[in-house]
Amino acid sequence: MLSLLEATAPYIDRFKGIRISTRPDCIDEEILTLLKSYKVTSIELGAQSMSDTVLMSNDRGHTAEDVENASRLIKSYGFELGLQMMTGLYKSSDELDMYTAQRFIKLRPDTVRIYPTIVMKGTRLGELYQSGVYKPQQLDSAVSLCAELITLFESSGIRVIRVGLHDTETLKRDMLSGPYHPSFRELCESRIMLNKAISLLGSADKGEYTLRVSPKCRSKMTGNKKSNIAALKKLGFDIKIIEDDTVPDTDIVIS
Repeated sequence: MLSLLEATAPYIDRFKGIRISTRPDCIDEEILTLLKSYKVTSIELGAQSMSDTVLMSNDRGHTAEDVENASRLIKSYGFELGLQMMTGLYKSSDELDMYTAQRFIKLRPDTVRIYPTIVMKGTRLGELYQSGVYKPQQLDSAVSLCAELITLFESSGIRVIRVGLHDTETLKRDMLSGPYHPSFRELCESRIMLNKAISLLGSADKGEYTLRVSPKCRSKMTGNKKSNIAALKKLGFDIKIIEDDTVPDTDIVIS
């Protein structure tokens, strides 16, 4: 840690600061004092879940209480706090993942990352999957859940800075199963737009409607391979999507 921080010293004044990630049980006052002296500004914790049963079942090596204690200490030292969660872990559920999000919100992090669990070769989770003990999330289920999580965090004023894993050669080579998609966040944001359209159209008569959206959101409203248009058509709504610069991002104006 010191060798890495020392390497930044000649250049740090060119940047706003340093963002690091670590385990919740690796935080104490001595570490935080040291990080502060090297101009670290943001600390993210790999919390993954706030269920002790899930943490223990996945050999995480820390508890939910460790996450709470580390988060409070980090904020008391003036660092920006980031929390990372994984959905669909072994012995977790949608309900427990929502519970994790609600516990996160109470800790008031500045940022959150959401990673659906991907099963990799050479891991104990991989063995559990291959033996049939562990069943990973399906892509559509993961998208539906993460769309809810993004909405929950953002409505609480918490920035979601990453959803889903980066596309890497290791991931392509060693992935056994799981809800991986190279544009996972885009799928989630598209689902959010669909949910919003359904909510707005819910009590309307079936028929033809025009949805006006920001140019930035047209593809999200359309959905992957026009999936949102097809989903609304099944509900009896024949949709035309029009770009409108006056409509705020993520909003929908229906006529």
